[in-house]
Amino acid sequence: MPDFLNVPFYRHDLTPADAEAVARVLATPFLTSGPVGRKVEAQIAAFHGVAHALLTNSWTNGALAALLAFGVKPGDEVIVPAMTFIASANVVELLGAKPVFVDVDPSTLLMTPVAVAEALTPRTKAIIPVHLYGQMCDLRGMREVLRHRPDVRIVEDCAHCFEGTRHGERPGAWSDAAIFSFYTTKNVACGEGGAIICRDPALYERLQQTRLHGMDATAISRYQKSRHQHWDMVCLGVKANLPDLLAALLPPQIAAVERRLQVRKELVERYRVGFADGPVRLVAPEPDTVSAEHMFLIHVGAIRDTAIDILNEAGIGVGVHYRSVPTTTYYAESYGYRSSDHPISADWGAGTLTLPLYVSLTRDEQDHVIDTVRRSIYPLLENAQRS
Repeated sequence: MPDFLNVPFYRHDLTPADAEAVARVLATPFLTSGPVGRKVEAQIAAFHGVAHALLTNSWTNGALAALLAFGVKPGDEVIVPAMTFIASANVVELLGAKPVFVDVDPSTLLMTPVAVAEALTPRTKAIIPVHLYGQMCDLRGMREVLRHRPDVRIVEDCAHCFEGTRHGERPGAWSDAAIFSFYTTKNVACGEGGAIICRDPALYERLQQTRLHGMDATAISRYQKSRHQHWDMVCLGVKANLPDLLAALLPPQIAAVERRLQVRKELVERYRVGFADGPVRLVAPEPDTVSAEHMFLIHVGAIRDTAIDILNEAGIGVGVHYRSVPTTTYYAESYGYRSSDHPISADWGAGTLTLPLYVSLTRDEQDHVIDTVRRSIYPLLENAQRS
């Protein structure tokens, strides 16, 4: 292995050949949501075994469209895990509702049915379980908790979990809506983008409206047969549709996603073996769950900033995923949250590091990451634990 390797935190796999799909869209008169996107929506729906899919320009706007479709409004409450990306809570806050944070399982960092049951109130309108780092939450258990509350909607945050399963079931099996992200670092990516899937045809019709300003006609349908078709605004909505220019990048990735998952699983297993005998803490795998293996994290506690410097100095890019959302300045000042309110999330959020994980990560690059952690960070952790 070379003395020095530069290992970026992320490296996408799109190539100039993928630009050919974009060029084909450019050769048509229609650049926004159109026939290409509709084919991709059908591909996504078929992959997940649901009736309906809608492409969106981000997870965030897709979630806003879903919550609007469910009628979330000021005074409502939506249950959200404290350990997640801020967008999971922000979409609730933006609608004037209250995100009710719950702590996560100490081993898997996933929101649990027990936490949902304890947080339910008469004002609860929805829950947003987050399939963090690629592992799916117990949606079946959450649906059981809500068996006497049919008014409470389940909105899956699948930003990290396009291809994962739990008990052989993919996202969308137990929720009212499941929302994906195709942001640049995701396992399926087009730079910016996302999708919503659902089984209910009435909800699908509503989502088509809340995804596009509340209008009852899309751009392509407003100009059918070379004639303008009148439209109306029937509800409040956002601008959340994805243009065909970006949708064109998705079909080959979706077709290859399970093959690529096997590569990611092999990389994750090498990390787990490499760190099995050391002082770093790892996220535990859930039983009977196939993780999408979106991220690989280690917990290094109070030495995190020092560890970041060490890894960066060795040419290794790292991330932090995530700080506990209630400890961020906005939520702490708005609601008076303290770290002790969600101690598991706060502890993990104060000490986590995300290591490079992508299909093109080479064995030499991964060995460099593992060796640097073992050689330079293990001693610091062992000293901190002794003191």
